[in-house]
Amino acid sequence: YARLQQAAQQQQRTQQPLPPPSPLRSPRLRHGRSKPGGRFTPGLPPRTPVQRLAWAVLSLLLRRQGIFLFAPLLYIACMLFYMGTVSFDVVPIISHKSAPGSVYRSPQLYRKLRPEMDADNSTSDSVSDWIYVISIADFTLLVPAIANLATWCLSQATCLLNPSCKHVNTGRIGAYRDLHMDNRSRSPIKASQVWKHSYKGGAWRPCINKSSGVTSNSPICMLLVSINRIIKICVRCYVGLPESNGYIYVEANGGLNQQRTSICNAVAVAGYLNATLIIPNFHYHSIWRDIRIPGMFSREATIVAPQSKDQSPIEPKFSDIYDEDFFVSTLQNDVRVVDKIPGYLMERYDYNMSNVFNFKIKAYAPIQFYRDTVLPKLLEEKVIRISPFANRLSFDAPPAVQRLRCLANYEALRFSSPILDLGVTLVTRMKEHSANNGGKYVSVHLRFEEDMVAFSCCVYDGGKKEKEDMDAARERGWRGKFTKPGRVIRPGAIRMNGKCPLTPVEVGLMLRGMGFDNSTSIFLASGKIYDSEIHMAPLLEMFPLLRTKEMLASPEELEPFKNYSSRMAAIDYTVCLHSEVFVTTQGGNFPHVLLGHRRYMSSGHSKTIRPDKRKLVLYFDNPNIGWKSFKRHMLNLRAHSDSKGIEVKRPTDSIYSLPCPNCMCRMNKTVDSRSTSAT
Repeated sequence: YARLQQAAQQQQRTQQPLPPPSPLRSPRLRHGRSKPGGRFTPGLPPRTPVQRLAWAVLSLLLRRQGIFLFAPLLYIACMLFYMGTVSFDVVPIISHKSAPGSVYRSPQLYRKLRPEMDADNSTSDSVSDWIYVISIADFTLLVPAIANLATWCLSQATCLLNPSCKHVNTGRIGAYRDLHMDNRSRSPIKASQVWKHSYKGGAWRPCINKSSGVTSNSPICMLLVSINRIIKICVRCYVGLPESNGYIYVEANGGLNQQRTSICNAVAVAGYLNATLIIPNFHYHSIWRDIRIPGMFSREATIVAPQSKDQSPIEPKFSDIYDEDFFVSTLQNDVRVVDKIPGYLMERYDYNMSNVFNFKIKAYAPIQFYRDTVLPKLLEEKVIRISPFANRLSFDAPPAVQRLRCLANYEALRFSSPILDLGVTLVTRMKEHSANNGGKYVSVHLRFEEDMVAFSCCVYDGGKKEKEDMDAARERGWRGKFTKPGRVIRPGAIRMNGKCPLTPVEVGLMLRGMGFDNSTSIFLASGKIYDSEIHMAPLLEMFPLLRTKEMLASPEELEPFKNYSSRMAAIDYTVCLHSEVFVTTQGGNFPHVLLGHRRYMSSGHSKTIRPDKRKLVLYFDNPNIGWKSFKRHMLNLRAHSDSKGIEVKRPTDSIYSLPCPNCMCRMNKTVDSRSTSAT
């Protein structure tokens, strides 16, 4: 109390007022004074416990900002807690939509379209009506067809007066030409009504024995050419071929038609180098697995050509597949062909072919390489070996070389008697089976064997079993090629790019959409279809008249061939060669060579359907497509094959698929040549 009195007295002496008291530091009180009513504003409901908790947490964060450093850790902890306590079934799944055409859905499409397909089943676009029904718009096409027919008859009449020409038609072409002419004679209307643009660029005819500069079809020119040919034959018979520069021994590897092209290339090289060709040796292939049993056919093979040290004794021989005597006699005026190397030469190499100098030639080597590199070595050694020889000659070659290729492929190579006899028998049975279509039938080359599906790396609807089968087939056939580190296989991209083999149900849908109804006779050329019980059922439902060589021939007739892939392929080749329409579903040497052979026998027109599989997969993968729309697309694909007409070889094209103009001469040169250019 005394201190208070002293302070009051001192204040009075100084006459100075005291400072105001400091405000409280509490945010709530300061907030309450600055905002009228504070947090207890009359008329507002009291806050809930959740709001109070949220307000407290927010106040804490604002006052302690360093806690934001722990926010990421808090977020991760919450996510781990959430993922560990909540099932994935309730989490929304984002599905990736597959690209159009990347998934195999053809069976589902077949089940959807089948009722409309069966109800439609019209024959307005089928093969039978292509043959018998001609619209008014198509009548204009008969004029050039009749003109070409008259020209052809004139040429045949002139040829009959020429003994040499008659010999060529009956001797060298043999059973193939006779059978094909029989096929034409039984047709009520020429094939020009089946393929509307077949004479788009004028008809062509074989002229292998003519000089490359003569393409006229006049009787005078033909007479001059025939006289020139007779003079050359007489001179060669009297003088003979020039002295040989040596012997060439080649090993033809691959399947049936790859070996065929190797033989033709060997004939061309031997003729160009003036060398003697040893009967080509067939190399055993791990996929084709053709083996030879001595004495299997009617006569034992006469080939005694020397064999290499590593050559297996079970490899097939030339005479097992081709008529060796016919091959040698057909080429006798152009190339020397023998079955063995003289003993005095083999003595230098200890009778071991592996000691002979072997040329390793790059693929598609130009003919100049053989002249500049191979010929000097041939003159030095007198015997050379070329192994392997598949695709070792460029498609672009001088006319003389191309002529030898044509001569070997289309006239000298004829299947051996057992194969040819059975093939002709099956063609006759197939034509009898197609009596409702005037003896005409459609041949389809289907590549859906297990090894083909495995090599393509495509995925179908077989599930786990299919995956196990394909993995085993890849390892068995290619030994780790598809499992190398870093190799990425994208089945969807492969399918979109049109590289997947068509399945039987896809082939059936395509043909039905193109207008071939269920009364069409079809010959199916194929090996053993993968999982055939499941995949072949829809195709047989769509085409009940479908036949294979196993259906046309008895087990006893097929017994000598059934374990030999190349010989079974040769039988398929013969039946497909004489069909009215050929459908190829996959690339390869079989359709590649057959396409050219059909052109050679059909005035330059292949009469072949080659679908664009990149478009097909889009239609097969469209679940909303209807039958009418699908059929319209398929008819467009068929029209595209028809519109190409006759194609002429370009320098880089294969002469084995495009024989015009190297192997054939134009009968009607009044048509602009641009109309026959390849599209």
